[in-house]
Amino acid sequence: MRPADRPLASVRPRILATVVFLAVIAANVAATTVLFFAAGLSGNTLIDIGRLTGLYGGLVLTFQLILVARLPWLDRRIGMDRLTTWHRWTAIGLLWSLVAHFVFTVFGYAELDDKGVVDEFVSMVTQLEGVLRAVVAFALIVLVGGVSARFVRRRMSYETWHFIHLYAYAAVVLGFGHQVMLGKSFASGGIAWVYWYLVWVAGLASVIVGRLVLPLARNLRHRLRIVAVVPESAETVSVYMTGRHLDRMPVKAGQFFLWRFLTKDRWWQANPYSLSAAPDGRTLRLTAKAAGDGSSSLRSLKVGTWVFAEGPYGAFTAMHQRKTRALLVAGGVGITPLRALLEEIAGHVILVYRVRSEQDAVLLPEIKGLARARGAAVHVLAGPSDWSGPFGPLLGPDSLWRLVPDIRERDVFVCGPPGMTSATLRSLREIGVPRQQVHAERFSLTI
Repeated sequence: MRPADRPLASVRPRILATVVFLAVIAANVAATTVLFFAAGLSGNTLIDIGRLTGLYGGLVLTFQLILVARLPWLDRRIGMDRLTTWHRWTAIGLLWSLVAHFVFTVFGYAELDDKGVVDEFVSMVTQLEGVLRAVVAFALIVLVGGVSARFVRRRMSYETWHFIHLYAYAAVVLGFGHQVMLGKSFASGGIAWVYWYLVWVAGLASVIVGRLVLPLARNLRHRLRIVAVVPESAETVSVYMTGRHLDRMPVKAGQFFLWRFLTKDRWWQANPYSLSAAPDGRTLRLTAKAAGDGSSSLRSLKVGTWVFAEGPYGAFTAMHQRKTRALLVAGGVGITPLRALLEEIAGHVILVYRVRSEQDAVLLPEIKGLARARGAAVHVLAGPSDWSGPFGPLLGPDSLWRLVPDIRERDVFVCGPPGMTSATLRSLREIGVPRQQVHAERFSLTI
């Protein structure tokens, strides 16, 4: 099917997925609350509040797992960047619910036993089976949350941060053990017992399937290996891969993988790179700039090297196209997913490519050839980052408006460095492009 003939989505996939996900959360909050009151109150308000906030904390922790499980249905519709943002926000809710659980429970039992708060806490830890597990789980969650703070995260390598983040899974197991040992919902058996086991199994199964089973199954099936390494410029290189049954791989233009090149000095590194050409069922291609140790060493990869690819990930695809025309705005090496989208997106397309100089425009000859073949327009905007033309900044509202007079009637896909992406999104808001027609994804690794 030609891009121009591809039917557009009648329902926005992101809205549908968000509504479904929020509805599932609301249903589980309601079920947790109903089962809590059905189990009976203790007669001490502080203890009851502590119990309820503990149950909410367990529920939030389960959804934390689902958000980072990289489940294909959610990821393709919402996007890893948004799921990661939700994960961070729910982490704040998790922390406060567990703090409330700890404070209200200890104070409640101290009041009931007529003890000091510290004495009561020591007694609970030393005498009640399962409390020590909860304390360790809470400490691990605080540790993981602490290293995820932006000012700390920036000072850590990804591998160190990722290793510490794995302790979150230990916290999940310890928290579940605490709930089994002391939770009234488990002690009462019946529906509540079945419900909570299903909740925890669903959370853990999501991670196992999304992070382990699917990547292993797909790599065993496709068996990717490098067939060519092609320098595109002094700073960029393309890596071509082939494998078995690539026509059956559920990948779309605009998506990315976490690539592991299985050499003795690289197998443990996972780097996110978008496809720089639409998948054709025979090969996959990534194009990267030598911006860091991982990217710069791509040139040294040998033909025949085996590749372990996790993915495909991302919602930056034509699935979300609503209009019959599109504008693609790229900055620097952010051109790669847009180069792939240029092959697949429907209707008339305008590509705006922002670079420091035309020599920095990666893949420009093939982009121009592809644009001629499908009747698209390409505008290369060259100049320093602070460069302004006769109508202000090159990606400012006036400049974009004059380049694309019907911009409000187009889907706009934006990919580039964070500063350029943010500036472009501000320009689109000033122009009045409807929010649902603007698509941007910030690629990042998650636990």
